[in-house]
Amino acid sequence: MTTWTDLSAARPITLSGDSGIDRAAHHRLDEAWLAAAWSHPSTRVFVVSGGQVLIDDTPDGRTELVMTPAFEAPVTETHRYFLGEDEKGVAYFALQKDTLPGRMDQSARPAGLREAGLLLSPRDAGLLVHAVALENWQRLHRFCSRCGERTVVAAAGHIRRCPACGAEHYPRTDPAVIMLVTDKEDRALLGRQMHWPEGRFSTLAGFVEPGESIEQAVRREVAEEAGVVVGDVEYVASQPWPFPSSLMLGFMARATSADIQVDGEEIHEARWFSREELRAAFASGEVLPPTGISIAARLLELWYGEPLPQSPS
Repeated sequence: MTTWTDLSAARPITLSGDSGIDRAAHHRLDEAWLAAAWSHPSTRVFVVSGGQVLIDDTPDGRTELVMTPAFEAPVTETHRYFLGEDEKGVAYFALQKDTLPGRMDQSARPAGLREAGLLLSPRDAGLLVHAVALENWQRLHRFCSRCGERTVVAAAGHIRRCPACGAEHYPRTDPAVIMLVTDKEDRALLGRQMHWPEGRFSTLAGFVEPGESIEQAVRREVAEEAGVVVGDVEYVASQPWPFPSSLMLGFMARATSADIQVDGEEIHEARWFSREELRAAFASGEVLPPTGISIAARLLELWYGEPLPQSPS
């Protein structure tokens, strides 16, 4: 199967496209520049709280992040995160707050990344995924792992420093692999987790363990979850996945065995599907396709050869 590369280029994976934002990391330690950027009338700011932001629908049918000039933003000094600049030099900041601000017009609504990521423009989705990842990390890493002292925010939200021992702590990203496995008959291996609704199938996935390459992780996870042996592994694309701190690395993998033995813990059921079998299962409702912003749906589409049908509401 060699058509997946062209299909991937034609329709970028959600959250992985070009946002048009330069993260401009060289400004993060420049307090004078950050202060000037914050005071500039073109600067735009939005609040993130518990992984949610405010979004709003525009009269022309688009959905946007609710952003304000800095002088209208809620007051905070310690949790102000610089996210970057666009090609026009507009700077963007996120503010971490305990609650989202109210809106006088009542038209905006709170939304998390899983919902908003599918609705927003590449620019807004890129800003949101950056802000959510920083907020998750900031909330979970408030104390120094060396001495236990409470750390302080630095580098415009991208470092936490320990005032006691001087250690610097940086946002962490946990690599995870997600893979569509095919066999010698070019059938796709799909599994269903224990807590998923009946009929929901998707690709297999798992975290990379210490001292392990990503190719080794693909083979180990497939063997552990489905009892299938994998040979060749081919990288497709990656996707930021801040739930709370992962990077999803997508692969196509070729099985050298076809016998399935699920682990019964993460995977409740796994099956091989030909394209014809999967198309019929979609049509009958026996199988529900992957949904949401995950790269899983795209990996399956690359093999399937066409967009997946929409799941019934």
